[in-house]
Amino acid sequence: MNEQMALWWDKLLSIALPFLFNLLYALIIFLVGKWLARWATRLIEQALVRAKVDPAVASFAKSMIYFGIMIFVVTAALNKIGIETTSFIALVGAAGLAIGLALQGALANFAAGVLLLLFKPFKVGDFIEAAGKLGTVVEIQIFNTILTTPDNRRMIIPNSKITGDILTNFTDINQRRVDLTFSISYKDDIKKAKEVLQKLVDSDPRILKEPKPVVAVMELAESSVNLVCRPWVAPKDYWNVYFDLLEKGKIELEKNGITIPFPQRDVHIYQAK
Repeated sequence: MNEQMALWWDKLLSIALPFLFNLLYALIIFLVGKWLARWATRLIEQALVRAKVDPAVASFAKSMIYFGIMIFVVTAALNKIGIETTSFIALVGAAGLAIGLALQGALANFAAGVLLLLFKPFKVGDFIEAAGKLGTVVEIQIFNTILTTPDNRRMIIPNSKITGDILTNFTDINQRRVDLTFSISYKDDIKKAKEVLQKLVDSDPRILKEPKPVVAVMELAESSVNLVCRPWVAPKDYWNVYFDLLEKGKIELEKNGITIPFPQRDVHIYQAK
């Protein structure tokens, strides 16, 4: 009986001791891994803060990195004590795929928001054209960007629409060109019309001297000669100069006897014999 007990005890020790050692190793792996996860996420968060990344993005990135490291740590610890982790990894992967598919649009907007906050193609207060819409940036959120349009409408644009389309920042430049077209009659003096427009441009202090404004014949159309007037201005003066030149151009041309013709056609009627 004693011999059987000794054999049983030896067998128990041969099984229990390796398991206890593996359990101890697994606990050490878990504790060290948890410490490394906290250290790594803290380091990454500090780097993001130094890079002036939005706090919401930094916090989300910290959580995601910590979660990813801890999955690896738990998997390694379970594997050390002999628990099959293949099914666990497959379950985590399937759950991640399901969540990714369910939140596809939201994740795309989030990723686009991170890119906007990292690369900063525009900032709050800039006047931009994004997703085909013009407006002043009021707020850059993690999923959306909020604009105020020139007619004072509040517009919320998903970030994926902004990064996936052409983006124009009108504020982040030193100068803009105003493009105007004036039509005159074929009977009018082209040289005189150009002189009138050039004088108008030269007299406006808001128009930049360099690059030089362009006043030239653009097109010989069906019923008119089209002149272009292209001065350069500071972005803040663009619309005021545009409206003023358009109005004053018509007035000054008419004062100098230059006519702005209506579209017209000559119709010839032949009588059948």
